[in-house]
Amino acid sequence: MPHNNIGSSGLAETDEVKSLDDSKDEAFSNLGLTIESKLKEAEQARLYDEKRWLRSYRNYRGIYGSDMAFRDSEKSKVFVKVTKTKVLASYGQLIEVLFSQGKFPVGIQPTQDPSGVAKYAHLKPDNLKQQDERMEDIYGFEGDGREISPGATADEILNGLSEKYGKVGLEEGAAPDLKTMPQIEPANEAAKNMETLIHDQLEESHAVSVMRHVLFEMCLLGTGILKGPFNYEQADHKWVLNDEGVREYQPENKLVPRIEAVSCWDFYPDPDAVQIEDADYVIQRHIYNRSQMRDLVNRPFFRESAIKDCLAMGSNYETRSYETALYDRENQEEFNKNRYEVLEYWGVMDKALVEEAGLDIPDDFKSDLDEVQINAWVCNGHILRLVLNPFTPARIPFMISPYEINPYQFFGVGIPENMDDAQTIMNGHARMAIDNLALAGNLVFDVDETMLVPGQDMSVYPGKIFRRQSGQTGQAIHGLRFPNTAPENMQMFDRFRQLADESTGIPSYSHGQTGIQSTTRTASGMSMLMGASALNIKTVIKNIDDYLLKPLGESFYQWNMQFNNDIPDIQGDLNVKARGTSSLMMKEVRSQRLMTFMQVASNQFLAPFVKWHSIIKEIAKSLDVDPDQVVNDPEQAAIFMKLMGEANGNQQTQGPNPQQGGMGPTNGVPAGANVSDTQGSGGGNIGVGTPQVAGEGGFTAPNNEPEGTA
Repeated sequence: MPHNNIGSSGLAETDEVKSLDDSKDEAFSNLGLTIESKLKEAEQARLYDEKRWLRSYRNYRGIYGSDMAFRDSEKSKVFVKVTKTKVLASYGQLIEVLFSQGKFPVGIQPTQDPSGVAKYAHLKPDNLKQQDERMEDIYGFEGDGREISPGATADEILNGLSEKYGKVGLEEGAAPDLKTMPQIEPANEAAKNMETLIHDQLEESHAVSVMRHVLFEMCLLGTGILKGPFNYEQADHKWVLNDEGVREYQPENKLVPRIEAVSCWDFYPDPDAVQIEDADYVIQRHIYNRSQMRDLVNRPFFRESAIKDCLAMGSNYETRSYETALYDRENQEEFNKNRYEVLEYWGVMDKALVEEAGLDIPDDFKSDLDEVQINAWVCNGHILRLVLNPFTPARIPFMISPYEINPYQFFGVGIPENMDDAQTIMNGHARMAIDNLALAGNLVFDVDETMLVPGQDMSVYPGKIFRRQSGQTGQAIHGLRFPNTAPENMQMFDRFRQLADESTGIPSYSHGQTGIQSTTRTASGMSMLMGASALNIKTVIKNIDDYLLKPLGESFYQWNMQFNNDIPDIQGDLNVKARGTSSLMMKEVRSQRLMTFMQVASNQFLAPFVKWHSIIKEIAKSLDVDPDQVVNDPEQAAIFMKLMGEANGNQQTQGPNPQQGGMGPTNGVPAGANVSDTQGSGGGNIGVGTPQVAGEGGFTAPNNEPEGTA
């Protein structure tokens, strides 16, 4: 059971945060006891879930619980860990789907009709006419070294104009003529800037590693819990040259957002809540040693006197019953003698009780408000930290994602619970098969002792001699064989393994089991099976999108709006989009389908209706290539198409050269071109097709002539 490290969950000092006055030493027992009583209520409400989790954990580890009763005749105690195989298969599939493209699956895009920011902007026509000389100075002319380079976009050009003329020269709205008047999309630019910023913050927070922990517990226990973003003072490592030319280390502290994974075992929600939005409060349990307790003094708003009092009182940690099973040791109490249980409380609290504890309530709060949102840390009845909820709007900084939604419970259902019965029956038949093989593979002897000399050793081994005193040869000792029923037992084992496939939605062939029926011997058969197996994982990915990724992106957006004032061009009417389901389809199948679609769409009658730019980006994604790095936007494509057209004209004038590749009619993008490599293996012309024409999505040229650098 992982516990959070001491360096996280801290809130930096801000104007919005109101903290407990450290100089006040009045009794804090009322608030501390209230929080501890809420923990007791949450513990009682969570007992059933703990039993489910413990059984799931045992099935994953292959451990029989104390409630398992074996018959006296049973010798084998084998546990076939099919549950572990299913959990790891699902976990690996989720990791592959979410993070195989190299980007965190959270995006930012403007709304369809953004408010507060212009959707389009362009240079004023009057400004263009009056500033011909300046325009020529910016655009350049052939031979002056300032002509537009291939790959330049209208956005880049306009940014240059904005710096030259200032905002006075810009006008809201679409440009009347895109060929003569540059145009930008301020809302889209704000969305791109915000997305880049959030992705950078997620990378610095090691978000992918944190998500792995969350997703694993989601598969195993049915619920994944993510905490954040919370404020964190990070040292920005900088080396500068002094007056003597020697580098000196001069770190700068900056406020950054952080996230962390929270174990289900350490999380106690409001017993009356079904979703995190319904919870009045949540409590996170921290287990600290003495050194970690002392380090709390260095964090914002922690009371040094209360921390010293807790250390003087000694350890207050009590081992839970389930922890003995989790750690596979009976004397767990011996390992927690010097541990401190610290409770982190987030949620509403009675206003009078908070004021009694010494917290200053701002005047802008409504006078008739009887509850306030707080964050409090409690240890042994002492308030270590008490502040108002620092987030605007106030929120509980936890995201809860179920593997499978349990509509009437807070915690979800995981893979081990879904296949619990199948795992139990498979274990039973496996034990029966092994016990039977032990009998069927060995002789059992029937001995008539009246025919043998008394007092002989009855053990049997090669060269053994029995002394007979009567009867005929071979009548005193008979070897008996028991029938082999193991095939019938293993047949039932396989039957219930199929039941495990159905109950979990994870077919055995998806994690490498052989011997699948002949349906999969063809590409179409495999495609159908993979499509069917993706239905279950699609639901899981959708849960991750709705309950984890989208709230995480929205939280980072709100955090930047509240705390990040250094970047002005990120504000806009923006939407957060979770992109987990967009990469769900297996890459091989997706690539094949995209290439097949391109074959169909390359028909000259269908080509004008296809968004080729989007198709090419999707092909790049299916091949694990970042489309932003390898695919030009429509404006850049128009420039390159112009250059390609000129190059093709020169080649036709000079005559074809069969030794050269090129961008002529054979290797270029003529209408009706066919795609020869439908598997995406690299042998064909991936991404070829009919050139974009006016009216296609993302193509801004007003006529059939591509926009160029004339």
